[in-house]
Amino acid sequence: MLNKTTKIILFIDDDPHMQYIVKTCLKTFTDWEVLLAKSGLEGLSKAETEKPDAILLDGMMPEMNGVTCLQHLQLNPKTQSLPVIFLTVKSGLTEPHRFLELGAVGAIAKPFDPLTLVTKMTKILGWNTDDLKK
Repeated sequence: MLNKTTKIILFIDDDPHMQYIVKTCLKTFTDWEVLLAKSGLEGLSKAETEKPDAILLDGMMPEMNGVTCLQHLQLNPKTQSLPVIFLTVKSGLTEPHRFLELGAVGAIAKPFDPLTLVTKMTKILGWNTDDLKK
């Protein structure tokens, strides 16, 4: 059972290796619960049912890319207030004016340094870093 201060992160990415890296990184440095979705459609469903505290979203996926997924999240009253951070190799999405125009709260470029991923996420989300594992 999660305590009430535990954050839930939904990571939407079609690459199982990237899912493993991000989940391992987040579990190593935080007590956050990490939910995984391998497609935009699965991510939309999990976002609505699981109500995560934040979504980490790949920009490039087959069938539904990250921008389209974000648009669907924003149209759904149950998910429109969830903060979304792009994690992508798509350089245009990591430019501040671009991700803000789309409605994301931030973007982190791939490849990323696993040792700084949590710090970057907490800064973007405005979360307290005192709760992180030391």
